[in-house]
Amino acid sequence: MNNEFSAKNLKTKRLERAVEVSAQMFVRDGIEAVKMTDIADECGIGVATLYRYFGTKTGITIAAMTHLWKQLREMFSDIFESEVFLSQSGIKQLTDLMKMFVVMYEAHPGFMRLLGEFDLLLLSEKVPKEQLREYDRSILNFYSVFEKSYVAGIADGTVRDNIDVRLFYGSFAHALLELGKKLTQGEILPSDDFTYAKYELEMIIEAGVCYLRKD
Repeated sequence: MNNEFSAKNLKTKRLERAVEVSAQMFVRDGIEAVKMTDIADECGIGVATLYRYFGTKTGITIAAMTHLWKQLREMFSDIFESEVFLSQSGIKQLTDLMKMFVVMYEAHPGFMRLLGEFDLLLLSEKVPKEQLREYDRSILNFYSVFEKSYVAGIADGTVRDNIDVRLFYGSFAHALLELGKKLTQGEILPSDDFTYAKYELEMIIEAGVCYLRKD
């Protein structure tokens, strides 16, 4: 019989706690500024234990980023599986799905900044793709929801039926995610002016909606 307080379960809870704590610290301070000793001190786990189970700081960083994406996915899933959302026209559902990137930008700027730093870490450390499979699966991927809304839009006559919806989704998600990361990193070039940053995202969304909408 599985005992909730067995050594295995307690170990799992401690490691989950380490991932949650490291995720919070990375969002607050950035990946580079947080040391393994900081994480160990904050969650009350020996630093040797962290290294034993996660291998490196990159290992626990991947686990933390996976955790953050799963949190976001759960939050948005509640919205996009609701009766209110599903009762809308196909084009309105697609519009709302695309607007989640604006919500991410406004409500989770620390996470958006963190994504840029994490990408640089993966490149600099040359992390093998096999080590990123769980992270890849956790990324906010609503293609199945998007496709379902697209099919609903074809049925109700609000969207075009002659586009490659998977290609559109991938291109659109990449464009908005990268723009969101750039906007949260702050102005760098003399020509950068992010006074109306939110409207830059909304402009791309409007262009996407116009492309999808049936005339």
